[in-house]
Amino acid sequence: MKKWIAMLCVCALFVISACSGTKTAAPAAPDSQPTQPAPAPAAAGEKKKLSLWYIETGKRKELIEATIQQFMKDHPDVEVEAVQIPNDPYKTKLTVAMGGGNPPDIFHSWGGGWLKQFVSANQVLDLTGKISTDSFIPAGISSATFDNKVYGAPVALSLVPVYYNKEIFAKYNLQPPQTYDELMTIVEKLKKENIIPFALANKTKWPAALLFMYYANRLGGSEIFNEAFERKGRTFDDESYVKAGAMIQELVKAGGFNPGFNGIQYDAGNSRQLMYTGKAAMEVQTSSYINNVRTEAPDFEKKLGMFPFPTINGGKGKITDVVGGVSPVLSVSSKTKYPNESVELIKALTSKELGQKLADQAGTISAQKGITYTDAFAKQLNDMLSSATSLQTFYDQTLPSELAELHKDTTQNIFGQTMTPVEAAKQMEAKAKEVLKK
Repeated sequence: MKKWIAMLCVCALFVISACSGTKTAAPAAPDSQPTQPAPAPAAAGEKKKLSLWYIETGKRKELIEATIQQFMKDHPDVEVEAVQIPNDPYKTKLTVAMGGGNPPDIFHSWGGGWLKQFVSANQVLDLTGKISTDSFIPAGISSATFDNKVYGAPVALSLVPVYYNKEIFAKYNLQPPQTYDELMTIVEKLKKENIIPFALANKTKWPAALLFMYYANRLGGSEIFNEAFERKGRTFDDESYVKAGAMIQELVKAGGFNPGFNGIQYDAGNSRQLMYTGKAAMEVQTSSYINNVRTEAPDFEKKLGMFPFPTINGGKGKITDVVGGVSPVLSVSSKTKYPNESVELIKALTSKELGQKLADQAGTISAQKGITYTDAFAKQLNDMLSSATSLQTFYDQTLPSELAELHKDTTQNIFGQTMTPVEAAKQMEAKAKEVLKK
């Protein structure tokens, strides 16, 4: 396995600072790529129709759609059908389309291992030399680069802070915690006031996995996942993973989350509603949370704050270790009839101009170099990323799909207390031995 999909190096982060679930139908990624056939040419005089699948919402959706409209004005012979699909069912829908041989011309991914499986199945157009890789920050473009070939263009980076209601914290004289002991003190105080400490909607399993990654990092350090993934050192049944599960179950038993969280759909917005109405005080989520707030409850924005996940006493992780990833990465299907037009549309959607608008209006951290951050949330996220000592990529976007699904299943079971942390760790390690090659 290549190191590129495990832990993005600190040097890439300095560049950033200076410059501003479902089993797939594709086979497991081999070490070499199959030969990619030439795309079918368009028939003479044929109306050029492109399809684009994406998951963005709110202001990000508006800006993407405006860019597409401008693209069609600039290319009057091209018609683009942009299909917005909710995040939770997106993977299944795209996997079925890919497996059925009827994919969209351009599609959203998160890069990493999930995209590589489609690449290895010869379903993605090689963009090497077709886009300017120098215009992207290394942390972004590396997520779509396999064996020195480029298969996607990154639009944005996503970080995971702890969001909190500043009004609630001020009312009860609470401060953003630096340590886990301080966090648990906050949890106890909130419970006494009948306020849910953490909002969580985990029916689709990935939201709780964000928390699990932070516990594992803060206990085991920035290399815990990389060692297990690369089969070099500690493994997925390491004591840090077991203790991470145990601490999570302690938080669940302490009433740290809203009841029934494993049956609540994140896309429905139920966990965010708990935040908007003051029933919950904190939520651990990706950068897209800001976009959700501005779309769903703009008046809540003035109450919204964020802080990094605290350190754990005795643990090896730092408060400057960040969980995050690249989202979206836009790729072109190898089956497209119009590869040139598809590439041109990707260029428009990954332009510096759109990147600046996303930063200014949607609080987005762009994958483009040279973006100026003036939006308060975007600036804070960029500062967090620029000062990060490591960036841990999302497990479910880095691991091969079979292992990624088990990771989400076992994590959900840990939160639901239907599986012990030891059992979960043993299952992960047993599957890793089957799936990951040394």
